Amino acid sequence: MTTQLAEPTIPTWQADPYADALRTGHGPLFLRRRDGWLLPLDVERWCAEADVADHTVLARCSGPVLDIGCGPGRLVAALAALGHTALGVDVTPEAVSRTVRAGGSALCRSVFDPLPREGSWGTILLIDGNVGIGGDPTALLRRAADLAAPGGSLLVEVTTADLDERVEVHVEDGTGGRGAPFWWARLGTRALQAEADAAGWTTYETWQTEGRHFVHLTR
Repeated sequence: MTTQLAEPTIPTWQADPYADALRTGHGPLFLRRRDGWLLPLDVERWCAEADVADHTVLARCSGPVLDIGCGPGRLVAALAALGHTALGVDVTPEAVSRTVRAGGSALCRSVFDPLPREGSWGTILLIDGNVGIGGDPTALLRRAADLAAPGGSLLVEVTTADLDERVEVHVEDGTGGRGAPFWWARLGTRALQAEADAAGWTTYETWQTEGRHFVHLTR
């Protein structure tokens, strides 16, 4: 299924409750579907240092690392501290600022914009549900394939449930603040593997830790 990318994505993430939550380092913050369903977003974890589950991701990184949708930059900063060449990209200026303050490197742009080292990233990250960016996982996975080096890796965090969902959502803070609508996707392991195969990726391994699920793909 192909979903048209939502035009409001960049302004949504630049000036809405998400950016405000990154400034303060805490929520509450939610994604809400049109039907009223609500997904809590773990802002406090995103703004903290890399945790045990994150370090299982970091241990699988090799070569230069690109973190797509880096948020406040805990993974980029941790990779830099471990001696990796790492770059985060995010459309929210506050996310980029926090990443730099944490000791990482980041650019304020979309993954679909021109990026450094195209075709030579050793590892690409789509963590914290970022495989949902744009609501079109096939397009995102194909873009990641273009960015990766031959034999490169893509590390993806998926939902714990067996989902394949592409929906219009908005961010809200639970107190009346809300952002513009945009398209988002949520994939479980099986759906991610099917999309990845269509985009030229091969599953290398899957793993679970601390209640989080991950898939390691290779070019």
